[in-house]
This record gives sequence, structure tokens and C-alpha cells, in this order.
Amino acid sequence: MFTIRENDFHRIDLNLLTVLFVLQREGSVSRTAEKLHLGQPAVSNALARLREMFDDPLFVRTAGGMIPTPRAEALIAALGPSMEQMQHILFQPPSFTPANATHVFRLGMSDWVERWLMPELQACVIREAPGITLQVKASDPFRDSEHVLQREIDLAISVGQSTAATLRRENIRSLNFCTLWHPAQLSLEAPLTVGNYVEHDHVLVSYRGSTWSAVDEQLALQGKSRRVRYVTPHFSSLPPLLKRIPALATVPSGLAADWVSHYGLRCSPVPVETPEITLSLLWHKCSDNDMPLKWLRTLLGRVIKALP
Repeated sequence: MFTIRENDFHRIDLNLLTVLFVLQREGSVSRTAEKLHLGQPAVSNALARLREMFDDPLFVRTAGGMIPTPRAEALIAALGPSMEQMQHILFQPPSFTPANATHVFRLGMSDWVERWLMPELQACVIREAPGITLQVKASDPFRDSEHVLQREIDLAISVGQSTAATLRRENIRSLNFCTLWHPAQLSLEAPLTVGNYVEHDHVLVSYRGSTWSAVDEQLALQGKSRRVRYVTPHFSSLPPLLKRIPALATVPSGLAADWVSHYGLRCSPVPVETPEITLSLLWHKCSDNDMPLKWLRTLLGRVIKALP
């Protein structure tokens, strides 16, 4: 934290310092006025104010032009680097070079999104920006906005849709649901029928411990119901569970290929209508123009759209 005594600056006008530097370079009030697109009286007035501010003549008129006093030379030598740095900060367009960047991003996502997304995203980051570090915080649709608003994370990969006024949400991709089981536990063929679906036990992911979902609403419209025997907030616990018990799991379709390949599960479309999952990026409005985060949002959009 910088300590600045604001009362020390109430008499200072940066335009006056510009006159000081240009006058030292040009050695002439008239040429300084021309360079600054001012009238000579304005430059003379600025010089008078500078003299009063620093209690020094600053420049002495000679036959060879305006010559700086030792006080003026000391001021210019001391303030020059700061003025150049200020000019760079204020007027140089912000830039971000991924290959040379060292930055830490804090990302919020659920465990299924992490399993589906992060292997490819991390591989891309290592190729394109080896100095970048990604930190993942466990989140869910009910907590994404809270984490971003409290600045606990820089960006959420979210399946929620409610957005506070101070946040931005960009929808990237929609996914469906699918139903999986292990063939050693259930002798079923795809596609499942509604009869198959309600005949067997179910395991369910719920971030709030509910045993009821949109699937159950659709089943109820047909006068049917299913038996939910296990509820967890973690998708990652389901594949080893399905290998041990005769049950069905209905999950985002992005997980299907991995679970089929690594756990030997079978997959089917859900035999009732289910809502699509809309994946979106969620960030704080104050980070709209943050160049590193813009780069990451672009990379995330590209990776998410390309994933199976």
C-alpha cells in the first residue's frame, strides 16, 4: 500500500511539468508554445507558476536561449524517469503475451467439468503459455456467483444461469444427459426404454442432497417414478460405484466417452426428455478489459467447443 499525502499535490498541475521538460529541450518560450500548441502568454504564465511552485527562477534568459538553473536540471533529472513511466502506463495499450507470461488464474468448476475439461485445457496452457498456473476451486451452480462476487476466483465454468448485475456470463456450449451402467451388474441394451429405466435402482448427483430432479418430473408426467438409492455431490464417485452395484446413473454426456473407456460402462440416451446443460463462463465486470483473463476466456471457449 502506497502512502500519498494528497494535500502535497493540490498545487501541482502535470501540464506545468510538461512545460518544464519541453522548455528545457527547446530553450525558447516561442518554440515551446509551438510544440505544445499553446500561445506564448500561456507558456509564460506556466513558467511563472512553476517558479512560484519551486521557489526558483528555473530558467534564465541568455543570448543563446533559456538556460535551466541547477534546480531545474535537478528536477528534470529526478522527474524524467517517472514522467516516462507515467506516459507508458497511461497511453501504451495493454498487452499480454502468453508465451512469456507468468500468471496465476483461479478457476471455479464442479468435479465433472474438471474431469471433462481440464486435461485438454491444461495441455493447451502448457503448450501456449508455460508460465501460467491454473488453480481449481470446487464449485457448483449454487455457489459460482458467490465465489466470483467475493473475488475468491477469477472465472467460473458454470452450468448456472442466474447472473448478478455486477457479473458477466457468456454461454459457450450446450450438452445433453445420458444414462450409464456396468454390464457386469445390469444386462441391458441401449437404447434404454422407460420400463428399463424405472425397473432398476439409481444413483444421483445433487449439490443440495435432493432425490428429485427434472428426470423425475418427466417420469411423473407419465405416472412413473424411479428409486434413487444413493445421492452424492461428487460425479467422480459414481463409476467405481456402478462397477459394484446394479444401478443406473444419469449424468452430463461429456463424461460418457471417458467413463465408457476407463470403466467399461455402457451408455444410452435418457429415455425421457431432459433439459440441456448450458456451459458458460462467469466473471466480474471489473475484469472485462483484463488482458490475461481475456486470453483465458478465448482459450476456454476454443477448448470447450472442441471437446467431444
